[in-house]
Amino acid sequence: MGKRTVIAGLDFYVPPKVVTNLDLQKMMNTSDEWIRERTGIIERHWAEPGVGTSDLACQAALKAIEKAGLDKNEIDFIIAATLSPDHYFPGIGLMVQAKLGLKDIGALDIRDQCSGFLYALSVADQYIRTGTYKKILLVAAELQSANLDFSDEGRDMSVLFGDGGAALILEADDSGDGRGLLGCYLFSDGRFVNELWMEKPSSRDNPTFQPEFFRQGKFFPRMNGRAVFKNACEKMPQAVLYGLNQLGLTVADIDYLIPHQANDRISQMVGRSLKLSEEKVIRNIQRYGNTTAASIPIALAEAVQSGLIKKGQLLALTAFGSGFTWGSAFIRW
Repeated sequence: MGKRTVIAGLDFYVPPKVVTNLDLQKMMNTSDEWIRERTGIIERHWAEPGVGTSDLACQAALKAIEKAGLDKNEIDFIIAATLSPDHYFPGIGLMVQAKLGLKDIGALDIRDQCSGFLYALSVADQYIRTGTYKKILLVAAELQSANLDFSDEGRDMSVLFGDGGAALILEADDSGDGRGLLGCYLFSDGRFVNELWMEKPSSRDNPTFQPEFFRQGKFFPRMNGRAVFKNACEKMPQAVLYGLNQLGLTVADIDYLIPHQANDRISQMVGRSLKLSEEKVIRNIQRYGNTTAASIPIALAEAVQSGLIKKGQLLALTAFGSGFTWGSAFIRW
């Protein structure tokens, strides 16, 4: 069978500040009932001023390293997935390396937004399988609360997002017991870039930062909700079915589906489209909101820690997001 990538350690971290729908009611023209009905979200966590995305990633990483029973100096590569780095450049991977006090190993940032974790997992898998690196720290973290539009124009997006991070220690296993990452399947369609994006800052503009862009709200994320909803409900099931076919498996083999937690209605529709019972679809958006690249690994870590996921079970992961990008991955736990 050869080497297969396995998760040796897994954990997550969310900042302590909880923001409920009732709190948002005081900030903009919305309501708890409206948010619950359309998104399934009840509360989310927001970082305090002065905290960066790399800080959330580091907190999750420290917990994952402890879970793996690892000397941190055994880590020989870092992969970081985020759309909300501390700075325009450089990325957060090397900031995590420095804050954890790791030796001068390589650090790679992945920018595939809500699909970022699956893309990062795919890259890590190639490095592990080929023996290029032995122990990879994969972090997925987001801090979006610092850049949300609480006006009437932006409220539909602003109610969605939460902050948080997750981390995995990935290594090779050649025991042949069947566990580990079975495959990742990735897709994109760049024709829909402006259906879900943050238009500014942009290297197209000279100068990049112009006062009118702020007045026009160009620095806030914007979304065509109908287009995103429709495509997410179509593409995620397609990606799962494609992956199952490649692996010679069927929907009946899936023990749990972990979709990107973008909207609870989307997660439910993806499950129904695949004819999976509600109990087989892991959903935690009600407590965390949409944590973008961190949402799947947070849900995975929480399900493992609760004892829901057990050894030998087949997990199907799927995501859809800005770009558009989407994909699936399959893990035998």
